[in-house]
Amino acid sequence: MSNRSRELAAKEAVMTTTKLADVLESTAIRPFQVNVPEADLSDLRRRIVATRLPEKETVGDFTQGVPLATVQKLARYWATDYDWRKVEARLNAVPNFITEIDGLDIHFIHVRSKHENALPVIITHGWPGSIVEQLKLIEPLTNPTAHGGSAADAFHVVIPSIPGYGFSGKPTGTGWGPERIARAWVVLMKRLGYTKFVAQGGDWGAVVVDMMGFLAPPELLGIHTNMPGIFPARH
Repeated sequence: MSNRSRELAAKEAVMTTTKLADVLESTAIRPFQVNVPEADLSDLRRRIVATRLPEKETVGDFTQGVPLATVQKLARYWATDYDWRKVEARLNAVPNFITEIDGLDIHFIHVRSKHENALPVIITHGWPGSIVEQLKLIEPLTNPTAHGGSAADAFHVVIPSIPGYGFSGKPTGTGWGPERIARAWVVLMKRLGYTKFVAQGGDWGAVVVDMMGFLAPPELLGIHTNMPGIFPARH
């Protein structure tokens, strides 16, 4: 082999190694912890207190919208009573991760059941909700024997944040609709090593799991939705 051939071979080896490293980095699953800076929380409270509210309604019911007293009560709650650190602790009490899919960071919770034959499920939140709504599901699904169920009822639970929500990345362009999210969820589950799984979703998440069912990847055993689409599209 000539010196030139050796140089080209060495360069190709370096490029191959670099590309492999890039692939491994982009598909890596990174641990994540929620830690909102105190300055951000203080700023939010300050802006809530500084909100200019409208004058009191002229009626004694809701016919002119939400009563001023109700809005004031809600504002007081968010400004003084709501404890984000408690919520943060609840989130950090379960394993959180981030991985890049289709060029976007996707945040998700992943809790495996102690039961060997547990069924993997991916659960998608709605709008304007978040993964916080699903926290209460984790323990009964992963540990059913502690809640009156059997080992056959167990699930490995994956709860992602929809792109642009929570701690997932914010898309920089259009195109992240339900079908693209559905495809990303299949990638996520396969990346976690699940060759068979089911999907559940409500509200906007229901549309995502509907699309997962429509795409019918071979790994998907079935879907559950609590917001079925009943109105046909107009043509």
